[in-house]
Amino acid sequence: MRCLVTGAAGFIGSHLVEELLRRGHDVTGLDAFVPYYDPAIKTANLAAAWAHDGFRFKGLDLRTDPLGDAVAGAEVVFHLAAMPGLVRSWSDFPDYLGCNVTATQRLLESLRQVPSLKRLIYASTSSVYGADAAGDESLPTRPVSPYGVTKLAAEHLCSAYAASHGLPLVTLRYFSVYGPRQRPDMGYHKFIQAMQRGEPVEVTGDGRQVRGNTYVSDCVEATVRAIDAPPGEVYNVGGGESASVWDVIRKLEALAGRPAEVRRLPPRPGDQQRTAADTTKIRRALGWAPATSLDDGLAAQWHWQAEAETSSPPLTADAPSP
Repeated sequence: MRCLVTGAAGFIGSHLVEELLRRGHDVTGLDAFVPYYDPAIKTANLAAAWAHDGFRFKGLDLRTDPLGDAVAGAEVVFHLAAMPGLVRSWSDFPDYLGCNVTATQRLLESLRQVPSLKRLIYASTSSVYGADAAGDESLPTRPVSPYGVTKLAAEHLCSAYAASHGLPLVTLRYFSVYGPRQRPDMGYHKFIQAMQRGEPVEVTGDGRQVRGNTYVSDCVEATVRAIDAPPGEVYNVGGGESASVWDVIRKLEALAGRPAEVRRLPPRPGDQQRTAADTTKIRRALGWAPATSLDDGLAAQWHWQAEAETSSPPLTADAPSP
Protein backbone atom coordinates (compact mmCIF):
# COMPACT_ATOMS: atom_id res chain seq x y z
CA MET A 1 0.00 0.00 0.00
CA ARG A 2 1.22 3.51 -0.79
CA CYS A 3 1.39 5.51 2.44
CA LEU A 4 2.15 9.15 3.17
CA VAL A 5 3.21 10.15 6.70
CA THR A 6 3.31 13.83 7.59
CA GLY A 7 5.56 14.70 10.50
CA ALA A 8 7.60 11.66 9.52
CA ALA A 9 10.77 12.75 11.32
CA GLY A 10 9.09 13.29 14.66
CA PHE A 11 8.86 11.06 17.71
CA ILE A 12 5.78 9.03 16.78
CA GLY A 13 6.04 9.64 13.04
CA SER A 14 9.48 8.06 12.69
CA HIS A 15 8.35 4.93 14.57
CA LEU A 16 5.27 4.76 12.35
CA VAL A 17 7.38 5.03 9.20
CA GLU A 18 9.59 2.15 10.33
CA GLU A 19 6.60 -0.07 11.16
CA LEU A 20 4.92 0.59 7.82
CA LEU A 21 8.16 -0.24 6.01
CA ARG A 22 8.55 -3.41 8.10
CA ARG A 23 5.10 -4.48 6.94
CA GLY A 24 6.06 -4.02 3.29
CA HIS A 25 4.29 -0.75 2.49
CA ASP A 26 5.77 1.94 0.26
CA VAL A 27 6.17 5.06 2.41
CA THR A 28 6.65 8.71 1.58
CA GLY A 29 7.69 10.74 4.61
CA LEU A 30 6.98 14.46 4.66
CA ASP A 31 8.51 16.84 7.20
CA ALA A 32 9.45 20.52 7.30
CA PHE A 33 11.99 20.15 10.13
CA VAL A 34 10.38 23.08 11.94
CA PRO A 35 12.93 23.93 14.69
CA TYR A 36 10.63 23.38 17.68
CA TYR A 37 13.57 21.29 18.87
CA ASP A 38 16.93 20.48 17.29
CA PRO A 39 16.31 19.36 13.67
CA ALA A 40 19.37 17.12 13.98
CA ILE A 41 17.39 14.93 16.36
CA LYS A 42 14.70 14.53 13.72
CA THR A 43 17.32 13.63 11.12
CA ALA A 44 18.63 10.91 13.44
CA ASN A 45 15.09 9.62 13.98
CA LEU A 46 14.86 8.69 10.29
CA ALA A 47 18.26 6.97 10.03
CA ALA A 48 16.78 3.48 9.61
CA ALA A 49 14.10 4.64 7.18
CA TRP A 50 16.55 6.37 4.86
CA ALA A 51 18.37 3.07 4.42
CA HIS A 52 15.19 1.35 3.23
CA ASP A 53 14.39 0.99 -0.49
CA GLY A 54 10.68 1.52 0.12
CA PHE A 55 11.10 4.98 1.67
CA ARG A 56 11.04 8.38 -0.02
CA PHE A 57 11.45 11.66 1.82
CA LYS A 58 10.06 15.05 0.87
CA GLY A 59 11.16 18.11 2.79
CA LEU A 60 8.00 20.18 2.44
CA ASP A 61 6.16 22.68 4.61
CA LEU A 62 2.42 21.99 4.65
CA ARG A 63 1.75 25.68 5.33
CA THR A 64 3.30 27.02 2.14
CA ASP A 65 4.67 24.45 -0.30
CA PRO A 66 2.85 22.85 -3.25
CA LEU A 67 1.61 19.43 -2.13
CA GLY A 68 0.22 17.89 -5.32
CA ASP A 69 3.25 15.75 -6.16
CA ALA A 70 3.65 14.56 -2.57
CA VAL A 71 0.07 13.31 -2.22
CA ALA A 72 -0.37 11.94 -5.75
CA GLY A 73 -1.14 8.23 -5.70
CA ALA A 74 -1.36 7.97 -1.92
CA GLU A 75 -3.74 5.30 -0.63
CA VAL A 76 -3.36 6.01 3.10
CA VAL A 77 -2.36 9.37 4.58
CA PHE A 78 -1.30 9.54 8.22
CA HIS A 79 -1.42 13.20 9.28
CA LEU A 80 0.85 13.48 12.32
CA ALA A 81 2.52 16.82 11.54
CA ALA A 82 1.76 19.47 14.16
CA MET A 83 3.29 22.02 16.49
CA PRO A 84 3.21 20.16 19.83
CA GLY A 85 3.25 21.18 23.48
CA LEU A 86 1.01 23.44 25.51
CA VAL A 87 3.48 25.84 27.18
CA ARG A 88 4.72 27.60 24.06
CA SER A 89 1.26 27.71 22.54
CA TRP A 90 0.44 30.66 24.80
CA SER A 91 3.30 32.80 23.51
CA ASP A 92 3.80 31.43 19.97
CA PHE A 93 0.18 31.14 18.88
CA PRO A 94 0.77 32.13 15.22
CA ASP A 95 3.05 29.10 14.85
CA TYR A 96 0.38 26.81 16.30
CA LEU A 97 -2.30 28.32 14.11
CA GLY A 98 -0.11 27.84 11.05
CA CYS A 99 1.23 24.36 11.76
CA ASN A 100 -1.94 22.85 13.21
CA VAL A 101 -4.78 24.60 11.38
CA THR A 102 -3.55 26.18 8.14
CA ALA A 103 -1.30 23.22 7.37
CA THR A 104 -4.15 20.79 7.93
CA GLN A 105 -6.51 22.77 5.69
CA ARG A 106 -3.96 22.87 2.85
CA LEU A 107 -3.34 19.13 3.15
CA LEU A 108 -7.08 18.44 3.09
CA GLU A 109 -7.54 20.63 0.05
CA SER A 110 -4.80 18.76 -1.80
CA LEU A 111 -6.31 15.38 -0.87
CA ARG A 112 -9.55 16.30 -2.59
CA GLN A 113 -7.68 15.68 -5.85
CA VAL A 114 -6.42 12.18 -4.92
CA PRO A 115 -8.83 9.51 -6.20
CA SER A 116 -6.62 6.69 -4.87
CA LEU A 117 -7.15 7.76 -1.24
CA LYS A 118 -8.64 5.00 0.91
CA ARG A 119 -8.03 6.40 4.40
CA LEU A 120 -7.00 9.68 5.99
CA ILE A 121 -5.89 9.08 9.57
CA TYR A 122 -5.65 12.24 11.64
CA ALA A 123 -3.58 12.12 14.83
CA SER A 124 -5.28 14.26 17.45
CA THR A 125 -4.72 14.46 21.19
CA SER A 126 -6.35 14.04 24.59
CA SER A 127 -5.81 17.80 24.99
CA VAL A 128 -9.03 18.39 23.04
CA TYR A 129 -10.93 17.13 26.09
CA GLY A 130 -9.43 19.71 28.43
CA ALA A 131 -8.18 19.57 32.02
CA ASP A 132 -9.97 16.33 32.91
CA ALA A 133 -9.60 13.89 30.03
CA ALA A 134 -10.80 10.71 31.69
CA GLY A 135 -13.41 8.70 29.84
CA ASP A 136 -14.50 7.61 26.40
CA GLU A 137 -14.95 9.46 23.12
CA SER A 138 -18.23 10.99 24.28
CA LEU A 139 -16.43 13.32 26.69
CA PRO A 140 -17.11 16.99 25.90
CA THR A 141 -14.29 18.74 24.07
CA ARG A 142 -13.21 21.70 26.23
CA PRO A 143 -9.54 22.43 25.57
CA VAL A 144 -7.78 24.64 28.13
CA SER A 145 -4.68 25.56 26.10
CA PRO A 146 -4.19 27.19 22.68
CA TYR A 147 -2.50 23.94 21.60
CA GLY A 148 -5.65 21.97 22.40
CA VAL A 149 -7.80 24.60 20.68
CA THR A 150 -5.81 24.33 17.44
CA LYS A 151 -5.85 20.53 17.48
CA LEU A 152 -9.62 20.55 17.96
CA ALA A 153 -9.97 23.10 15.18
CA ALA A 154 -8.01 20.76 12.90
CA GLU A 155 -10.33 17.89 13.92
CA HIS A 156 -13.30 20.01 12.87
CA LEU A 157 -11.65 20.89 9.57
CA CYS A 158 -11.04 17.21 8.86
CA SER A 159 -14.67 16.41 9.69
CA ALA A 160 -15.90 19.22 7.46
CA TYR A 161 -13.89 17.97 4.49
CA ALA A 162 -15.03 14.42 5.19
CA ALA A 163 -18.68 15.50 5.23
CA SER A 164 -18.53 17.83 2.24
CA HIS A 165 -15.94 16.15 0.02
CA GLY A 166 -16.08 12.50 1.03
CA LEU A 167 -12.59 12.19 2.51
CA PRO A 168 -12.38 8.80 4.29
CA LEU A 169 -11.39 10.19 7.70
CA VAL A 170 -10.49 8.31 10.88
CA THR A 171 -9.50 10.39 13.93
CA LEU A 172 -7.24 9.08 16.71
CA ARG A 173 -6.83 10.89 20.02
CA TYR A 174 -3.44 10.00 21.50
CA PHE A 175 -2.95 9.98 25.28
CA SER A 176 0.51 10.82 26.73
CA VAL A 177 2.78 8.87 24.40
CA TYR A 178 6.27 8.04 25.70
CA GLY A 179 9.22 5.79 24.86
CA PRO A 180 12.46 5.93 22.85
CA ARG A 181 12.82 9.10 20.74
CA GLN A 182 10.41 11.03 22.94
CA ARG A 183 10.81 14.75 22.26
CA PRO A 184 13.31 16.50 24.56
CA ASP A 185 10.66 18.97 25.77
CA MET A 186 8.37 16.22 27.09
CA GLY A 187 8.09 15.42 30.78
CA TYR A 188 9.47 11.90 30.97
CA HIS A 189 12.40 12.75 28.71
CA LYS A 190 13.24 15.70 30.96
CA PHE A 191 12.87 13.65 34.16
CA ILE A 192 15.12 10.88 32.84
CA GLN A 193 17.73 13.26 31.48
CA ALA A 194 17.94 15.15 34.76
CA MET A 195 18.33 11.96 36.80
CA GLN A 196 20.96 10.52 34.47
CA ARG A 197 22.94 13.76 34.66
CA GLY A 198 22.55 14.11 38.41
CA GLU A 199 20.51 17.30 38.05
CA PRO A 200 17.29 18.31 39.83
CA VAL A 201 14.05 16.95 38.45
CA GLU A 202 11.69 19.88 37.88
CA VAL A 203 8.09 19.22 38.93
CA THR A 204 5.43 21.78 38.03
CA GLY A 205 2.44 22.22 40.29
CA ASP A 206 1.69 19.74 43.06
CA GLY A 207 2.92 16.68 41.14
CA ARG A 208 -0.44 14.99 41.49
CA GLN A 209 -1.27 15.39 37.81
CA VAL A 210 -2.22 11.96 36.45
CA ARG A 211 -1.44 10.70 32.98
CA GLY A 212 -2.77 7.68 31.13
CA ASN A 213 0.49 6.56 29.55
CA THR A 214 0.80 5.06 26.06
CA TYR A 215 4.01 3.36 24.94
CA VAL A 216 5.03 4.43 21.46
CA SER A 217 4.90 0.97 19.84
CA ASP A 218 1.35 0.50 21.17
CA CYS A 219 0.40 3.90 19.73
CA VAL A 220 1.88 2.93 16.37
CA GLU A 221 0.04 -0.40 16.35
CA ALA A 222 -3.28 1.38 16.92
CA THR A 223 -2.43 3.87 14.18
CA VAL A 224 -1.69 1.16 11.64
CA ARG A 225 -4.86 -0.73 12.55
CA ALA A 226 -6.84 2.42 11.83
CA ILE A 227 -6.31 1.68 8.13
CA ASP A 228 -9.13 -0.84 8.52
CA ALA A 229 -11.40 1.40 10.63
CA PRO A 230 -14.71 2.57 9.16
CA PRO A 231 -14.54 6.17 7.89
CA GLY A 232 -16.02 8.74 10.23
CA GLU A 233 -14.94 7.10 13.47
CA VAL A 234 -13.04 8.68 16.38
CA TYR A 235 -10.97 6.52 18.73
CA ASN A 236 -9.08 7.13 21.96
CA VAL A 237 -5.60 5.59 21.96
CA GLY A 238 -4.31 5.09 25.50
CA GLY A 239 -2.12 2.61 27.32
CA GLY A 240 -4.57 1.93 30.12
CA GLU A 241 -2.08 2.47 32.95
CA SER A 242 -2.36 5.80 34.76
CA ALA A 243 0.25 7.29 37.08
CA SER A 244 0.87 10.58 38.82
CA VAL A 245 4.07 12.57 38.41
CA TRP A 246 5.24 11.28 41.80
CA ASP A 247 4.47 7.68 40.76
CA VAL A 248 6.66 8.07 37.68
CA ILE A 249 9.50 9.66 39.62
CA ARG A 250 9.46 6.72 42.08
CA LYS A 251 9.71 4.30 39.15
CA LEU A 252 12.64 6.27 37.73
CA GLU A 253 14.34 6.28 41.12
CA ALA A 254 14.15 2.49 41.08
CA LEU A 255 15.81 2.44 37.65
CA ALA A 256 18.50 4.87 38.81
CA GLY A 257 19.08 3.14 42.11
CA ARG A 258 19.02 6.46 43.97
CA PRO A 259 16.52 9.13 45.02
CA ALA A 260 15.79 12.07 42.77
CA GLU A 261 16.51 15.63 43.77
CA VAL A 262 13.29 17.53 43.07
CA ARG A 263 12.85 21.21 42.29
CA ARG A 264 9.27 22.48 42.57
CA LEU A 265 7.95 24.98 40.02
CA PRO A 266 4.63 26.81 39.71
CA PRO A 267 1.78 25.15 37.80
CA ARG A 268 1.70 25.61 34.04
CA PRO A 269 -1.35 27.36 32.57
CA GLY A 270 -3.45 24.96 30.54
CA ASP A 271 -1.92 21.81 32.03
CA GLN A 272 -4.17 18.78 32.15
CA GLN A 273 -4.90 17.46 35.64
CA ARG A 274 -5.98 13.96 34.65
CA THR A 275 -5.91 11.86 31.51
CA ALA A 276 -7.19 8.30 31.37
CA ALA A 277 -8.44 6.93 28.08
CA ASP A 278 -11.40 4.59 27.95
CA THR A 279 -10.35 2.50 24.93
CA THR A 280 -13.33 0.15 24.84
CA LYS A 281 -14.32 1.39 21.39
CA ILE A 282 -11.00 0.75 19.62
CA ARG A 283 -10.57 -2.59 21.38
CA ARG A 284 -13.93 -3.81 20.13
CA ALA A 285 -13.72 -2.32 16.65
CA LEU A 286 -10.10 -3.03 15.73
CA GLY A 287 -8.99 -5.68 18.21
CA TRP A 288 -6.28 -3.40 19.53
CA ALA A 289 -4.96 -3.50 23.08
CA PRO A 290 -1.81 -2.01 24.63
CA ALA A 291 0.95 -4.55 25.18
CA THR A 292 3.63 -2.62 27.12
CA SER A 293 3.47 -1.96 30.85
CA LEU A 294 4.53 1.39 32.25
CA ASP A 295 7.45 -0.24 34.08
CA ASP A 296 8.74 -1.89 30.90
CA GLY A 297 8.16 1.21 28.80
CA LEU A 298 9.97 3.53 31.20
CA ALA A 299 12.87 1.09 31.38
CA ALA A 300 13.11 1.05 27.58
CA GLN A 301 13.10 4.85 27.42
CA TRP A 302 15.63 5.06 30.28
CA HIS A 303 18.08 2.76 28.51
CA TRP A 304 17.57 4.47 25.14
CA GLN A 305 18.31 7.88 26.63
CA ALA A 306 21.33 6.55 28.50
CA GLU A 307 22.76 5.10 25.30
CA ALA A 308 22.00 8.26 23.32
CA GLU A 309 23.69 10.37 26.01
CA THR A 310 26.90 8.36 26.14
CA SER A 311 27.50 6.67 22.81
CA SER A 312 25.90 8.62 19.98
CA PRO A 313 28.17 10.48 17.56
CA PRO A 314 27.55 14.20 17.10
CA LEU A 315 24.26 14.81 15.34
CA THR A 316 24.13 16.51 11.98
CA ALA A 317 21.14 18.39 10.68
CA ASP A 318 21.96 17.50 7.08
CA ALA A 319 19.14 15.46 5.53
CA PRO A 320 18.90 13.91 2.06
CA SER A 321 17.38 16.11 -0.58
CA PRO A 322 13.62 15.82 -1.11
